[in-house]
Amino acid sequence: MRKSAQSDTLPAQRAAPPASCRLPSDSLAFSLLLAAQVISAVRSGKSLTHALTTLSREAPAARSAAQDVAFGTLRRYGCGEFLLSRLLERSLPHAATEALLLAALYRLHTRPDAAHMVVDQAVAAAGELAAGAFKGLVNGVLRNYLRQREALHAAMADDDEAAQQHPSWWLARLRRAYPDRWPAIIAAGNGQPPMTLRVNRRRGMLDGYAARLQAAGWPAHQVGPDALLLHKAAAVDALPGFADGLVSIQDAGAQRAAQLLLPLAGERILDACAAPGGKTAHLLEVADIELLALDIDESRTRRIVDNLRRLGLAATVKVADCRESEQWWDGQPFDAILADVPCSASGVVRRHPDIKYLRRESDIRRFAHLQAELLDQLWRFLKPGGRLLYATCSVFPEENGAQIDAFLVRQTDSLRLVEETLLPQEEHDGFYYALLRKAP
Repeated sequence: MRKSAQSDTLPAQRAAPPASCRLPSDSLAFSLLLAAQVISAVRSGKSLTHALTTLSREAPAARSAAQDVAFGTLRRYGCGEFLLSRLLERSLPHAATEALLLAALYRLHTRPDAAHMVVDQAVAAAGELAAGAFKGLVNGVLRNYLRQREALHAAMADDDEAAQQHPSWWLARLRRAYPDRWPAIIAAGNGQPPMTLRVNRRRGMLDGYAARLQAAGWPAHQVGPDALLLHKAAAVDALPGFADGLVSIQDAGAQRAAQLLLPLAGERILDACAAPGGKTAHLLEVADIELLALDIDESRTRRIVDNLRRLGLAATVKVADCRESEQWWDGQPFDAILADVPCSASGVVRRHPDIKYLRRESDIRRFAHLQAELLDQLWRFLKPGGRLLYATCSVFPEENGAQIDAFLVRQTDSLRLVEETLLPQEEHDGFYYALLRKAP
């Protein structure tokens, strides 16, 4: 893929529009400008979560519009870059302007009926970048695109990365692992994610909450014991009783963790890589257990505490590396352990499209090494006869079944009870689970 270059002579790029920005906050131009800042940050190596923090001070409507454009542009990995490679003689020396062009091309693709308005607004946004140095270029590139659109899109169909909207190394791995199913996996990864709720069974029944949703104008259907899939996405604030802990947002595939580990009343359970706490909370909703939640990231660990407080649940939460037992372990083994390990997150790419830009093929080996280390370390904290649930949100076998096969060879006192691979589809994201038992 083409990489943007940064000029030494142009004004420094800002993380947000300048204070002197003259664009109305409710204009498409302003949304394109905000989205360009987010896209540029991701292309430079920042996570989308981090990049979106630059929008926190914007009005909700402007923030939402910018997020829609940024997410849509990033999901179409390779498409905009392919088009620019044919519309520009060379990469622009200003990354934010190149990102603005990508955002505008995405908008032209999704709103062809408003093409002239999109071009006009993109040019207005360009006027706020690099002292307006690239307004003419933005205008010319976008109008050339409109004139050549059919030919450009026909050519794009022959470019593997642009046509499939995934990096070439990613495509190669999926084709090897899933020779018949890879097109469906790719299609799901390029689509919109479902919005699924988890009903807090300590606060009410699923049927009752579904009725409340229907009455509030948010119809949903059941996709799991505690899961309701909304027919259309809703703002969190619009969900009845969300602030009171009646419900959480959690993918149906992620909810399988508590269903497979199946905690029993009185058990002592470790959630070893717990942030942001969705699976932690679900375990506590299912049974009266003594739970220790660990995470190495302090800021993300605070989200566990916040989630438990909203839901009216209690657990011991610590900032710690689960491999460093002297930081947190009291020497008493656990009845069950949830090991929701760091991974490529290739199964949730439609929720986190920046992964397509940030991941490298070499990361898979790095993750696999870390996962093996975590498994071996956590196994010693499990009591004889206890259960460990290994979980990833990856679709790559090296992080999933191959990882567990190798573990079973290393740890001769381990037995695989259940293995479940969930490939991303309409009702859930991609996950892998392996439930292991330690010999008595």
